[in-house]
Amino acid sequence: MNQKVRVFELAKDLKLTSKELVGELKKMRIEVKSHMSVLEDETVAYIKRLWGEDDMTEDIMVPGMMAPEAPVAAVKAEPAVITPLEVEPEPEPVAVPEPERPVLPAEYIEEPKSRKESKQAVKPEAPVAPPVVVPPTPLEDLPALKMPSSATVGEAAEKLGVKATELIKKLMGLGVFATINQRLDTDTLEVLLVEFGYRLEIEEMYGEDILALEEEQDRPEDLTPRPPVVTIMGHVNHGKTSLLDAIRSTHVMDREAGGITQHIGAYQVQLPKGNVTFLDTPGHEAFTALRARGAQLTDVVVLVVAADDGVQPQTIEAINHAKAANVPIIVAINKIDKPGVTTERIKQELANYNLLPEEWGGKTIIAEISAKKNIGIDNLLDLILLEAEMLELKANSKTLAKGVVIEAKLDRGRGAVASLLIQKGTLRVGDAFVTGVQFGRVRALNNDHGKAVESAGPGVPVELLGISGVPSAGDAFQVVASDKLARQIAMKRQMIKREQDLRKTHRITLDNLNTQIAEGQLKELKIIIKADVQGSAEVLKQSLEAISTDKVKLTCIHNGVGNITESDVLLASASNAIVIGFTVKPETGVENAAKREEVDVRIYKVIYEAVEDVRAAMEGLLEPHYHEVPTGRADVKTAFKLSSGLVTAGSQVASGKILRGSQAKVIRDGKILHTGKIESLRRFKDDVKEVSTGMECGIVLAGFTDYQAGDVIDAFQLEEVAQKL
Repeated sequence: MNQKVRVFELAKDLKLTSKELVGELKKMRIEVKSHMSVLEDETVAYIKRLWGEDDMTEDIMVPGMMAPEAPVAAVKAEPAVITPLEVEPEPEPVAVPEPERPVLPAEYIEEPKSRKESKQAVKPEAPVAPPVVVPPTPLEDLPALKMPSSATVGEAAEKLGVKATELIKKLMGLGVFATINQRLDTDTLEVLLVEFGYRLEIEEMYGEDILALEEEQDRPEDLTPRPPVVTIMGHVNHGKTSLLDAIRSTHVMDREAGGITQHIGAYQVQLPKGNVTFLDTPGHEAFTALRARGAQLTDVVVLVVAADDGVQPQTIEAINHAKAANVPIIVAINKIDKPGVTTERIKQELANYNLLPEEWGGKTIIAEISAKKNIGIDNLLDLILLEAEMLELKANSKTLAKGVVIEAKLDRGRGAVASLLIQKGTLRVGDAFVTGVQFGRVRALNNDHGKAVESAGPGVPVELLGISGVPSAGDAFQVVASDKLARQIAMKRQMIKREQDLRKTHRITLDNLNTQIAEGQLKELKIIIKADVQGSAEVLKQSLEAISTDKVKLTCIHNGVGNITESDVLLASASNAIVIGFTVKPETGVENAAKREEVDVRIYKVIYEAVEDVRAAMEGLLEPHYHEVPTGRADVKTAFKLSSGLVTAGSQVASGKILRGSQAKVIRDGKILHTGKIESLRRFKDDVKEVSTGMECGIVLAGFTDYQAGDVIDAFQLEEVAQKL
């Protein structure tokens, strides 16, 4: 069997880069697509033999070489025919000149076995054509094989259906030495799978293939209409929650800190023409991730724009998220009841982002509303239902439930609680499930009004109890056949996550430790974050880490959900960190523990207040700058020695004031001779605190005695200036 050699391996042998070798091969019209292309033995041998020769004719045919576009027909090489001479005893062989024939690699020319056989030949054999080399299959055409991004050698062998020892040998051939339990990085896995004829497809979470087998295929007759999922997006304070309050006849906004939505809220509204599920996303800049998640879960986006404010940064961001998710957008121009507002300006601004109104010949539906005065709400709902009807949304409600975690939190009385959006199937009390690295069995289900329900179908948001821990917002949720399978998948995922976290940890080495000590400028502020829901905790962590600079580094040593406990305070004390709580409260005993351990515990309800306070704390870690503020100037007239042995500069104050205890410079001929503290300031025989302009005095500077007439003493004070990030 021929051994296949890849282009990058041959380039390494020839001491070339892969790019250079690919270029040379294309010049020789050998068909290769990338550094991963496979070359046959004959081609490799030919290239190795030709490499280094000065004359590389492009017309040479090599295995794998593409045929010339226009074949030369002028000269046709015919095999020579040797005609035997008339009957004579043992005639001398007549030397017939051979015709010109294409130059071929030596291995393709069959030489005669002996001189005798050459003499007996009546007609030479036709030149042997080079074997046709089948080009390697392009990477994108290879069959995909799903595998975790950090699979072990044993797991990869199991997926490939080969023995682990065979895989280890193949890795050794690639220069990678690994044991059966060692995890491989993505690049190594990609090269390894190509060797076995597969293309790597990253499996985001362990067990996706197992869950895919658990999932039943949808039959057309099982598909039934489901409620549309509508996400309300827009800039902060443009009226998103007010609009939802008007639709639901509730007052959610009154409960939000500062009137600003802090995390995703999911609600279902029953309308005469059908049910609609609404997702309310935050508007201010810190919650980019939550808006993106809302766009990915939705069928229709309602973009709220205030008529008195227009298109703002978060409006543009919401448009980009909706377009990236390929979701239809309905624009709701809010606050039209305010005097002096015009909607034409808003439509013009939206047109700049390819949201052309229907009346302008575009495809964007625009509704003019007032959430506070309930104007145009019914028309907006009709437009939403019309758009949903056009989408023909259907789902299978008879299969195992599958959905997405919208938010998750740790409730003191109920444990871990998650808000879910069911995408297909029906979730029932008692179902076993797995979500992210957590698992469990459904203990209770509550709808968006807090009422207990026994089941929830597609498009319905519910609150779930019975999870082993707090999942991350955005985790996939899926019901499985048994508790055993759910536990097995979740435990394996937890183990992989723990190993990945350990690999991410930056170990302190003598090199970087000595560098930081030598520089002496890197400061670090450590924080512990506790929030009410997982999504808010993640966003707060990202927002705070974003203000790190080269001078001050911010490190989050713990990020969790739930109230602040004494354990958090003890961890902060041991790590010299501060504790930041977001819409949570300290448990009993935390206040006393914080005072005892001298730990700073801060509670916030609005995210940007937390960011500003942490920024101020980070600026406090920086060493202050000192600025010289001139106070006075004195001319030295003479120098005389006191009985105490001190040398005094007899001077006259030319401007300002000379203050005892301030700093001063001795200047002679424009050069600074000394800088020091004014230890003594005398006028005649009296010690004074200051001497004003025009007065004479005696000045003694610490560490200097060489005064001369004509010297200048410049007095100044150091003013501390705080550094900014």
